Amino acid sequence: MALIALAVLAVGGGATAVVLGTGGEGQAGSGGAGLLPPNTATVTRQTLRDTRTESGQLGYGDATSVVSRMPGTLTKAPATDARISRGQALFNVDNQPVVLMYGRLPAYRRLAPGDEGADVKQLEQNLKALGYGGFTVDDEYTSATADAVKRWQKKLGLPETGVVDLGRVVFAPAAIRVDALSLGVGDPVTPGAKVLTYTGTAKAVAVDLDTADQRLAKRGATVQVTLPDDRTVTGKITEVATVIRPGDSPGGQDETKVAVIVRIDDQQAAAAFTVATVDVTFTAAERADVLTVPVAALVALSEGGFGVEVVSGGSSRYAAVETGLFADGRVEISGAGVAEGDAVGMPA
Repeated sequence: MALIALAVLAVGGGATAVVLGTGGEGQAGSGGAGLLPPNTATVTRQTLRDTRTESGQLGYGDATSVVSRMPGTLTKAPATDARISRGQALFNVDNQPVVLMYGRLPAYRRLAPGDEGADVKQLEQNLKALGYGGFTVDDEYTSATADAVKRWQKKLGLPETGVVDLGRVVFAPAAIRVDALSLGVGDPVTPGAKVLTYTGTAKAVAVDLDTADQRLAKRGATVQVTLPDDRTVTGKITEVATVIRPGDSPGGQDETKVAVIVRIDDQQAAAAFTVATVDVTFTAAERADVLTVPVAALVALSEGGFGVEVVSGGSSRYAAVETGLFADGRVEISGAGVAEGDAVGMPA
């Protein structure tokens, strides 16, 4: 079995082989003391993890803007950091409330009897959750839906029209936290004017990754977050998006980043920190209970593929191996000629 000595560089979870020189034939038991490698390492059985730690900002995640679709005067506004849930007023225009409801589809039209669509169903789901029933939750705005809307309007002190005007309801995925106000009480409000920004109510970490590291960011994956007091808590990736970040200085080049939002599982542990820099450890891949060697122990075989030089007593042999995950300077290997505890050759 001939070999080509090489260095193997782990790159993004894979490997790049760099040829260093050519060796001769290596047969089991054929090596003499002068032909043995200068160093050895032990084949180890372990759990191998491809991880990366990046800096992130602990807060409440990215902020979303709320614009008014109604003209008038802002007559009531929430306090910064206020929590608002389904059915509560976000703000008042001309002394009438603009109400928060839950859903991912933004309000985009006036809703009245005879309308059909996903936005009708979303409205009906909220009305039912608020206790205004008497209709079938579907995508049809019927007279029964209008009756429920009238009861809801009466509760809010609105004209009982049975019609939901565009701008009366703002939809968000869940309860919100008011992050900042863009207008003050008494300011004029025009359609399209930004009134406030909001975030989720749970502590979260925002991390910007380079696009080359996108493999680290998988929605639903678990990460480890190290807080400023050195406690480590788990978190879950809830949002992943490609964004363009402006340059740091005027005229600076914009950068494409992968924006990741991580929700902290232990909210109490993070409660003491309003805003802080934290470390987030991502695990891109994990292989449990596998044989590993240092990456530098790999050699390229002339017939193709990789191998290792197994050293035993005063001789050595070359064993072909299949490679798997590369991480932390080690590589997963498998092959009939290699076992846990074997010594393998290493370069000087």
